Amino acid sequence: MALLVLTSTLVYASDPNPLQDFCVAANDSTVFVNGKLCNDPELATADDFFFSGLLTPRNTSNPLGSNVTAVNVVQIPGLNTLGISLARIDYAPYGLNPPHTHPRATEILVVLEGSLYVGFVTSNPDNRLLTKVLYPGDVFVFPVGLIHFQFNVGKTNAVAIAALSSQNPGVITIANAVFGSNPKISTDVLTKAFQVDKKVVDYLQAQFWWNNNN
Repeated sequence: MALLVLTSTLVYASDPNPLQDFCVAANDSTVFVNGKLCNDPELATADDFFFSGLLTPRNTSNPLGSNVTAVNVVQIPGLNTLGISLARIDYAPYGLNPPHTHPRATEILVVLEGSLYVGFVTSNPDNRLLTKVLYPGDVFVFPVGLIHFQFNVGKTNAVAIAALSSQNPGVITIANAVFGSNPKISTDVLTKAFQVDKKVVDYLQAQFWWNNNN
């Protein structure tokens, strides 16, 4: 019996396999479920599975010097339930895609132009930093849920394409979440957590934390 319970738990620990050809997301639905409701498959069109413009360079004139163009279930409703999405990331010279995590997806990234210093940090207690400098054609994997980043170490623009193992991977940018939350996290919590003076926390919470995800 114990083995049966364990097996059942493992079976349902991830999204179930699709039970139909596709489930085009009803992005305008006011009903909230774990995922997206399906539109009538008889009403599906080719446009539900299409996105155009990923070759177009994005504007990186912002404090981070980067711009992430997401292509997930919001942009392509036909991705719903299929467990995959991608993104284009543009970097200005010395631009940064800051430390962040995808709570629902592993990411695999390929560099198309430029050179990127990339890395991720393992979970507690080791917190090991694993890094690599990537060049065009190089590929790197960021395991699901781990904090990771990309930094353009070159004097020219850089471009990368990332594939993610969820139609809705989510993104949590660490600085934005910790110091830019709404409402703000108590300074007592942050001064204790980071072992810094209250003035440092006040300064960081007063900054505008740029969102480079589009």
